[in-house]
Amino acid sequence: MSIFELLKSKVKNSSKQYRIVFPEGKDPRILKAVRKLKDDNVVSPIILGDPEQIKQVAQQEGISLNDLLLIDIDNYENLNEMVVSFIQARGKEITESEVREALKDANYFGTMMVKMGIADGMVSGAVHSTAETVRPALQLVHTAEGMHRVSGSFIMEREKEKYLFADCAINPSPDSQTLAEIAYQTVETAKMIDLEPRVAFLSFSTKGSAKGEMVTRTVEAAEIFAKEHPDIISDGELQFDAAFVPEVAAKKAPDSKLAGRANIFIFPELQSGNIAYKITQRLGNFAAIGPILQGLDKPINDLSRGASSQDVYDLAVLTAAQALFKDKE
Repeated sequence: MSIFELLKSKVKNSSKQYRIVFPEGKDPRILKAVRKLKDDNVVSPIILGDPEQIKQVAQQEGISLNDLLLIDIDNYENLNEMVVSFIQARGKEITESEVREALKDANYFGTMMVKMGIADGMVSGAVHSTAETVRPALQLVHTAEGMHRVSGSFIMEREKEKYLFADCAINPSPDSQTLAEIAYQTVETAKMIDLEPRVAFLSFSTKGSAKGEMVTRTVEAAEIFAKEHPDIISDGELQFDAAFVPEVAAKKAPDSKLAGRANIFIFPELQSGNIAYKITQRLGNFAAIGPILQGLDKPINDLSRGASSQDVYDLAVLTAAQALFKDKE
């Protein structure tokens, strides 16, 4: 069973139908995905935007809007309540006029719907940048209890093979504490997809074969994680082959708990993680699912601007699965 078949099954079989808000209602890819999500009875979609413009695009694309909830953010009847909640969530001095101006942005409006519990999650990024999607989430939803930052992981899938790469989207130069937290967040994502976590902290060094600030940072991260989560199999610092190939691990890291069978790979910095997932996707013919935003109090996820309608559909399923997983915690 593929990752999305698994997550879709979990979401459909839950006692609750999860409400996912889509701020980019005028985009044909969004409308096609939302129509399919509704028809498949997977989630309850909420579309934001000018209803007349949305109807015009839907008509041009031959998409039925029957039974779909459209919200005009410029004429929202509960806007005053949302303004009050925004000011409380922002946690800093901000004027009412500034809030009302911010809420003209569909990403801020959608984020507040999630914050207020009107929606269970949000999917954006088809026409917005990652920063435009993530910034409102950090300002209003904030990080989950015990978390200090957000990270972005990718599920890499090829037939029965499933791995997690992080951080591939958010933190350019994480320190050791941040790397340890990214690892924990990625373990939580692994649990959501029923993957038994085996965490490798990657480096260009294996067990002291090289020296340097980057190596030290990875060693410290592995030590922090092992101390805080002794029940989770982990090790580092390891080169990729020592983390992934049992025969190499036996030579380079014979005492490693992973024994060359890691399935979660924590990269020392963003550049490495981003390059690695793209190489794995293109040369290894893996499906790259993500970036999955981790560490937020409520699920908000970011699409690539090159996303297809199927990508939108899949990320909505994943977002609903994150909401389901949080409800079970």
